[in-house]
Amino acid sequence: MPSKPKLGQNFLRDQQAVQRIVSSLGDIGSRTVVEIGPGKGAITDLLAARAKHLIAIELDRELAWKIEQRFAPENGQPRVTVARQDVLQFDFAAAATEAGQPLLVVGNLPYYITSPILLHLTAHAKSLERAVLMVQREVADRVTAQPGTREYGLLSVTLQLYGSTEPLFTLPPSAFNPPPDVHSTVFRWSFAPRFAELKIEEAPFISFLKQAFAQKRKTLSNNLRAAGFTSEKTVEAFTAAGLAPLVRAEALSVEQLATLWRSFA
Repeated sequence: MPSKPKLGQNFLRDQQAVQRIVSSLGDIGSRTVVEIGPGKGAITDLLAARAKHLIAIELDRELAWKIEQRFAPENGQPRVTVARQDVLQFDFAAAATEAGQPLLVVGNLPYYITSPILLHLTAHAKSLERAVLMVQREVADRVTAQPGTREYGLLSVTLQLYGSTEPLFTLPPSAFNPPPDVHSTVFRWSFAPRFAELKIEEAPFISFLKQAFAQKRKTLSNNLRAAGFTSEKTVEAFTAAGLAPLVRAEALSVEQLATLWRSFA
């Protein structure tokens, strides 16, 4: 019986999916690619063959050691660097500076820290150009959701502030070893932070979003009043932004939320 992965990994074994993931990054022949959690190297093989430089971030010590041995310079793999660390501690900005260009990112993200990894990438968005990531299907549905849909919420708006997101394809549990209990979806994230375009300040606006989406069943105005905005100021801002009094945050686009924030500001 194979040993159970120590960090809850589900290793991709579908070779057609590997090809589609790497192809979705575009031409990587002159690029530095960062792979999050290479695991047993299913995607790493193809990345190492195509990329100018590959940085593989692996926290599991045993897996990191095996990747290092397999992709060592003496084995004809001079373009692979293994970073034995937690991806949440990895400095994408420093890596981009060293590469002299924005990074491309790829990875089969561990389910238990998917959101922290995605938010870590937003913090380094200026150093990134594109990411092709595999996550639990329900998370991908939220990340790529549009206003007015059931899945649309705080995570959707937050990630889409940093660039466009699009679902690519979904894989069944049988594509992995061991099979997870859920389907997985690969999505592409093209980084292009929108703060200057929307005339909003990053930290204050994200704080505002957390207040706006605080309770899904409440109207936007009720959420904002609960956060300390006065009824008078809320009515004024809604009128200025052209919003209905009983609208919910989930019905509004990023542009509409930005307009409302400017009305308050």
